[in-house]
Amino acid sequence: MPGRTDSPAAPVAPSAPAARSAPGARPAGPPAADAVRAAAPPTRSGPRPLLPWLRPPRIPYRRQLRRIGSGRVLDIGCGSGDTLAGCAPGSVGVDHDPHSVDICRARGLTAYTADAFLAGPHARPGSFDALLSAQVLQHLDDEQVEGLLRAYLAYVRPGGGVVLITPQEAGHRSAQGPGRFTDFALLRVFAESAGLAVRRTYSCPLPRPAGRLLEANAFVLVGQVPE
Repeated sequence: MPGRTDSPAAPVAPSAPAARSAPGARPAGPPAADAVRAAAPPTRSGPRPLLPWLRPPRIPYRRQLRRIGSGRVLDIGCGSGDTLAGCAPGSVGVDHDPHSVDICRARGLTAYTADAFLAGPHARPGSFDALLSAQVLQHLDDEQVEGLLRAYLAYVRPGGGVVLITPQEAGHRSAQGPGRFTDFALLRVFAESAGLAVRRTYSCPLPRPAGRLLEANAFVLVGQVPE
């Protein structure tokens, strides 16, 4: 896949899904648990920014999801559920961190670790209307991104929406641990390699130049699973 960079993250070996043979092909099989584990966001440490408003807030990405319509969302890397809490009934979160999953459940949300999702009742092909992956892909290498998208897209219905979100310059600089700058061009490569139709890319919440100073500014790609 284009855009390859060396990464210290462990390789991902999706367990069952086969590669797409054509743009309209639907992958089958469960997601690889390691694909989500490898997406563990680095722990922030060190001095706080001089200006509090430059810190990345816990942004619920409900506005981004509204662009692809209402329906059940599969939130990959759901964290403590800030976005999941505003999604339609029947939405499900998956996260590498059992503590985050526990927080989601304490809030009345449905969330799993990757292994538990695989064994649970919600892992049914085509059962979700949309997929969200926010602040995850920048922590993965090419094979891991390909494995994660190929695996979890199997659970999104044909014609369903996909939202991929990664940080811009300031957010990328503030992150600790392995990661690479994942901009519009690289997001598009990932989406098209997964067989998605790219509908739109845009900067959020402010125009693109703000990303050099505002840690919360992000790249957003809106795609669609083939019908």
